[in-house]
Amino acid sequence: MPPLLRGSNRRVVLALARRAVLGAGPRWSAGGSGCARDSPFGAEELRGEPDRFGGVSVRLGRLDALDRLDPVAFQRALQAAVQKWRSEGRVAVWLHIPILQSRFIAPAASLGFCFHHAESDSSMLSLWLGDGPSRLPGYATHQVGVAGAVFDENTRKILVVQDRNKLKNMWKFPGGLSEPGEDIGDTAVREVFEETGIKSEFQSLLSIRQQHTHPGAFGKSDMYIICRLKPYSFTINLCQHECLKCEWMNLSDLVKTKNTTPITSRVARLLLYGYKEGFDKIDLTMEELPAVYTGLFYKLYHKKLPDNYKTMTGMD
Repeated sequence: MPPLLRGSNRRVVLALARRAVLGAGPRWSAGGSGCARDSPFGAEELRGEPDRFGGVSVRLGRLDALDRLDPVAFQRALQAAVQKWRSEGRVAVWLHIPILQSRFIAPAASLGFCFHHAESDSSMLSLWLGDGPSRLPGYATHQVGVAGAVFDENTRKILVVQDRNKLKNMWKFPGGLSEPGEDIGDTAVREVFEETGIKSEFQSLLSIRQQHTHPGAFGKSDMYIICRLKPYSFTINLCQHECLKCEWMNLSDLVKTKNTTPITSRVARLLLYGYKEGFDKIDLTMEELPAVYTGLFYKLYHKKLPDNYKTMTGMD
């Protein structure tokens, strides 16, 4: 055990300890008389961004005073801000909280905020201020899977794979989940190349499967889209991590085989019909159009529309 401190040493330690305690409390400003505290965090510092739907969004990551903000002070400021926004007629509050500031979730929840959704580095809470039940839109509830039916019209062969680590390995089209912000056709081309090494180009959309309470989508709904692709290379470079087998199969053989999934069998028949009667009978082609939001565009998929109908103004 160290010896007890005596005399001047004891006074120095006590002074240092007192300074540490004072330093842990409210900070003091450097100007004026030297004894004015920083102003407490208030509702005016929770600056929100109004949206066109009558709500207001608050992003904590953009606030300057977070370094001196504790959960109790935040709760008081948020409560005052909510009262202010309610008096202004705002119908909702969106509260964006970075993961490193998660200490503010509980204070917000005590005021009625609920989780709306979460990303890898943040969460979004919401509070309905309008009359009656909340009319806020729910977060995305679907995942989108895309497969590429790469069909070579010259050889009448179609690219198929068997997934690795499946209970039953059946022939199917290569594909996977679409990434955020990724177009459907780009997903199909990317997934085909990653799994098989085949380069291809998007031609059309062939089919859409909708399935609810999907086990592979955490019980949410699943959209599975199959696209028709045109190959630009033919040498297979199989991804050993994802695929057990990969080959170019005659389209008629894929139509007849029982070792395939129901949707693959149906789309194989659709491709055979298109090959014999014309792909215009089965293709949903894509056209990019301007969105109502300034500067944004969207992809619209539909049966090809003759040019004269695109500019037609009436029935005559």
